[in-house]
Amino acid sequence: MSQALDKVPCTIVTGFLGAGKTTLIRHLLENPGSRRLAVIVNEFGDIGMDAAILQGCGIPDCEDGRIIELANGCICCTVADDFVPTLDKLLALNPRPDHILIETSGLALPKPLVQAFQWPAIRSRVTVDGVIAVVDGAALAEGRVAHDMDALAAQRADDEALDHDNPVEEVFEDQVACADLIVLTKGDLLDAASMRRARAVLDAALPRSVGIVEGREGRVAPALLLGLCIGTETLIEGRPTHHDNEADHDHEDFASHVLALPECADAKELAARVSAVCAIPGVLRAKGFGAVADKPMRLLIQAVGTRVNHHFDRAWGTTELRQGRLVVLGLHGFDVAAAERALAD
Repeated sequence: MSQALDKVPCTIVTGFLGAGKTTLIRHLLENPGSRRLAVIVNEFGDIGMDAAILQGCGIPDCEDGRIIELANGCICCTVADDFVPTLDKLLALNPRPDHILIETSGLALPKPLVQAFQWPAIRSRVTVDGVIAVVDGAALAEGRVAHDMDALAAQRADDEALDHDNPVEEVFEDQVACADLIVLTKGDLLDAASMRRARAVLDAALPRSVGIVEGREGRVAPALLLGLCIGTETLIEGRPTHHDNEADHDHEDFASHVLALPECADAKELAARVSAVCAIPGVLRAKGFGAVADKPMRLLIQAVGTRVNHHFDRAWGTTELRQGRLVVLGLHGFDVAAAERALAD
């Protein structure tokens, strides 16, 4: 479907916690071609970790107002209050962005956001170039959408008030139901048999034929992701989801906490502490920055399950406190005190 030439195309990047959305967007920022890219980052938590990861990456133009964080709630719940004013701000930039990337939180439902592109205030200025669902191939190969489904099942079994629907699976299914393209990540962790299992699970979840691209270490050719020219807002009503008949939804099954990350003697020690946090029942994801003794660089940490990735991303600023912070996301009621102890030990 063609899109009006005067509309700014927007790519919505959705996906579950730890699937690799931020890594994918960073790769696009590093390889923009001739496009001027802008980014809206929607966080679930108390601090803007994803925005900080992108702004601290050293990519030209990352810190000139083209990366904007929305941290006041799920973008699908606060479209009118947060998203539209932010879009206005980006469209007022001179020069105007050629393309806008929108990273939703892992909890967001993409459909309400896509529907907002039909609003009179913005429909003449922007269009949805495409919805990209980023999916964790390593988790799917094991037949799950999160690394610790056992903890979720245990919580559900202990609480008779909970219904039989799995909110984690519903979020996943709603995200892929709205997708124009699937990026299956962490292919570097899978052998051929595991990749076949991951694709089989994904095929079973998809309600219609959708293209699937395999990503390795967040690298997917930008030409495959940008310039789709789909105009998804004109098609979204034909993509049914679990929450179509609900006025709103909540995130009471999820919680996030910001914890202090003490300085460590080496990066491996810091990674081991974060891995111990992620082994706590109910913890789904952790991400943050840490300080390593005698190292001038800040250590970036991303963890899902016991898999912890880390690298030095930039130097600490001369006026910046060498204070590490870790955002821990998990099921409501996970043991925060145990997480604090694991980081302090």
